[in-house]
Amino acid sequence: MAKTVEVVVGIIGRAHGIRGDVTIDVRTDEPERRFAVGETLRSEDGRRTFTVTASRDHSGRLLVHFAQLLDRTLAEAARGTVLVADVDPDERPEDDEEFYDRQLIGLEVLAADGSRVGTVTDVLHLPLQDTLEVETDDGTRLVPFVTEIVPRVDLAAGALHLADVPGLLVELDEDEQTTSGAEAAGDDDA
Repeated sequence: MAKTVEVVVGIIGRAHGIRGDVTIDVRTDEPERRFAVGETLRSEDGRRTFTVTASRDHSGRLLVHFAQLLDRTLAEAARGTVLVADVDPDERPEDDEEFYDRQLIGLEVLAADGSRVGTVTDVLHLPLQDTLEVETDDGTRLVPFVTEIVPRVDLAAGALHLADVPGLLVELDEDEQTTSGAEAAGDDDA
């Protein structure tokens, strides 16, 4: 069997109705794929498996019925169970411009001129856009994960390329931050 990666896809919530349906606190960008009928998930501790027999949206929440949860009592007992799926590490999202966090973490970060500037250590999902946490020789830097700043991701080469954006990876010292703030405040008064 090919090597797989364990990915958290959701957490079983409260029971819905008397037939064992449960709400799911979704932890995946692709719930329609991970909670499709016939998919088998397991608890994070590996003690139980759950086979999806039905899945639907109900008032903005994902409702799922698992073959193993035959009634409300069993569904309530499963509440809080963290669900994981085994995923092929080469699996990609359907959109070619999207990536899983696990594919980005560990990539080498290259400047526009091709020089190495650091390594991706985390992906932060912020309200405005996803942001890459990059460990450089000078410390940790945050890089907005948008096409204008990260125009190319090459998974095969294990690298992502940054656009030529002056000051992108430079940390302002305290004097520069104070000066920038004063100048910005002065601009508002004009």
